[in-house]
Amino acid sequence: MGTVYLENVNVYAYHGCLSEETLIGSDYRVDLWVEADLLPSAASDALEDTVDYVTLCACIKEEMAVPSKLLEHVGKRILDRVFDASALVTSATVRVAKINPPIGGHVAAVAIELTQKR
Repeated sequence: MGTVYLENVNVYAYHGCLSEETLIGSDYRVDLWVEADLLPSAASDALEDTVDYVTLCACIKEEMAVPSKLLEHVGKRILDRVFDASALVTSATVRVAKINPPIGGHVAAVAIELTQKR
């Protein structure tokens, strides 16, 4: 087994319960950890034997482009897309963080983290 990491994927998106959030948008950070058997690709040096991180990044960006009220909702959609994109994935964890959320006081970010297994 092994893990493919995509860390600090920066996206500008329109998620939130407040109407202003869906109009103005905000900065987000997405981190994705995907577990799979990486030994075949380590031996073969062939892209078709591994989980393609370019595909994973596309899953993140495409799902982040679809507005959601809750970070949990967009996080679950990202996980579903990852499992659809690669049969090699056995487990995945996603963290979606809203940078500078519109809440009282200075908060650097709020985030959710979800894990899903095949």
